[in-house]
Amino acid sequence: MSAKITTPFGQAVPPAPRHAVTVHMGPEWVNAVKFGADSASVVAKFKNTYPRTRPHRDIAQLSQAALKHVDSTNSACLLFPSLQSAKQCVGYATSEKRDDGIDKQPLKPEELTIRAFVAKDPFLAVIFPAEKYRIVAGFWSTVGVGITSRFAEANLAHLDKLREVSLEQAEVDRTVFASPAHAVLRQRILNLINRSPLHPDQPLKVAANDIYLYQSGMASIYKPHTYMLDHYQGASVLFGMAFMDTLVTLEQFGSESKFLGSASDEDIRELEAYLRDARATDRKVQAIWVEFPANPLLKCPNIAQLRRLATEYDVVLGIDDTIGSWANIDVLEMADILVTSVTKSFNGYADAIGGTAILNPASPKYAELKPLFDAQYVPEVHADDAETIERNSRDYLARSAKLNSNAAAVVEYLQSRAQDPNSSVSRVYYPSVNESADNYKRFMRPETPDFAPGYGCVFSVELKNLETAKVFYDNLNVHKSVHLGAPFTLAFAHTLCAYQKRLGWAAQFGLEPTQIRISVGLEHTETLVEDFRVAVEAADKTENMVSQ
Repeated sequence: MSAKITTPFGQAVPPAPRHAVTVHMGPEWVNAVKFGADSASVVAKFKNTYPRTRPHRDIAQLSQAALKHVDSTNSACLLFPSLQSAKQCVGYATSEKRDDGIDKQPLKPEELTIRAFVAKDPFLAVIFPAEKYRIVAGFWSTVGVGITSRFAEANLAHLDKLREVSLEQAEVDRTVFASPAHAVLRQRILNLINRSPLHPDQPLKVAANDIYLYQSGMASIYKPHTYMLDHYQGASVLFGMAFMDTLVTLEQFGSESKFLGSASDEDIRELEAYLRDARATDRKVQAIWVEFPANPLLKCPNIAQLRRLATEYDVVLGIDDTIGSWANIDVLEMADILVTSVTKSFNGYADAIGGTAILNPASPKYAELKPLFDAQYVPEVHADDAETIERNSRDYLARSAKLNSNAAAVVEYLQSRAQDPNSSVSRVYYPSVNESADNYKRFMRPETPDFAPGYGCVFSVELKNLETAKVFYDNLNVHKSVHLGAPFTLAFAHTLCAYQKRLGWAAQFGLEPTQIRISVGLEHTETLVEDFRVAVEAADKTENMVSQ
């Protein structure tokens, strides 16, 4: 068994570097219950947290310096690396969608100003009344296009040079977003995309300039979504369950969205009927988005069917392969746009955030999308982030092999327990054991001498009832955190934390509060399995007591 977790509540998971993207939510189930009931009050107590949840302390310090420089009292601000993102923030804050009918109202345009600054690098500040922060902050936490903590750190070292400049001046010198590290990073991604393809006789001929880098995984969805909104003004479909902020983004930005959360054959038929009706009534559907596998139950939708429908109805198909990961699966041939959060297993050390969108040159939509992306894309990934992700990703394949094998070992143990009717374990969700396993296997890369593909580092385990789930969670000696793809194992009560106020809604998509999502790390395999055995046996004792 591993050493007892002693990380205090609200602190970053050790080794906890300055730019850690993790937070330990506390070892006990009661903390997950509190988070689901009122996440804002819990996050307020965190010393560290995921950078999109709230601005990192370095970003907060740079924000205060900007406000002080222009003597803006009783104000707050959010910082962005481009005028494009700053304007999008203003658009969000003033949108009628900010009216929640309770206690939130959109800001008036005159309540927001965009001002530009330079310390070491240029950045934009959206300034607004401090009492309106809760309204504007939704943009920061949802779409992930603000400056990063490394951007802030680099500029805090040059506060003696901080000055205000015109908006035009801030857009002139953008060399910090086009460093040699960016080029190396694109080339590495290109090599991984081309490594062990499914169809080596039919190369997709992706070029480095088909790879677009973004400052977060959500930005790699949000930005292409806005490009298409500007061009098509169409509806978007989310097929299958996905990361919560993907659903929120499609709902909050654009005039129409449709969610088909079960990813079932019936959902395929409903999608086809929706597309047929849209065509008949001259309504534009611009994109279908899908995660493969999907968070948190790892279901693998039938993306071949989605490809068929996207082509037939002239719709863009965007696939998020973050959980499957480039090492294991090759789904680019199915996609028009392939998006990935490189924050997760690609970066792998839980200390940097980023995302990519890759255009498929063999796609029927490439001729439309390529000029659209090139016209609207603004580089916003700071050189320090690019250098960190480039350095961390050098051992990506080796880490992926270990993550695959660790997950497989723990899943094998838990699956054996789920088959025992007396066990507290009800079910395990993982691409290899789900009913949709064949959909995943169809896109696994061929094995090579240096790498055998697997099923990724994420799975979910379902306990028989809330009491056994609580005991399992409390006795599982791993850190409790929302992140995934880290070097250390993390457990997250996904449904309880994300959908506690909408459990009935979540249940229709198979999400239950008794499910716990696990992202395995790089620990010793036998030790990790033993940690899970201890938790299961504790839950089994509770289950046996209840049944007696």
